[in-house]
Amino acid sequence: MVDRVFGVLLALGGIGHGLGAFKVYGKEPMVLLWALSGSFAIFLLAAINLLRTGRKGDRALAWVSAAGCVVWIGFALRVGQLIGNMFDFRPMVNVIVALVLAIFSVRSALQEAEKTS
Repeated sequence: MVDRVFGVLLALGGIGHGLGAFKVYGKEPMVLLWALSGSFAIFLLAAINLLRTGRKGDRALAWVSAAGCVVWIGFALRVGQLIGNMFDFRPMVNVIVALVLAIFSVRSALQEAEKTS
């Protein structure tokens, strides 16, 4: 249940990111496009995680989910550096949510590996 809640939180973050992008970059189509591609990446990562919660035996999906979460953590940390505040709410929420999902993903992959051994 906690796993799914964090997947939904990630998706809600994608909605917030998209709305914020329209607000800030609405008159700059090129920058808006790139910002919305970030929102799309968040939605895809959330979908992969939510799909993983329903497919307990899918180790490959769990590893893809874990890798995506680790990459997203890197992106969020870099955003914190770029805005000059590593502890800003926006990147920190993304780091925390992605870290929790990465842990659940690795746990799922390893648990299934133990069952098949």
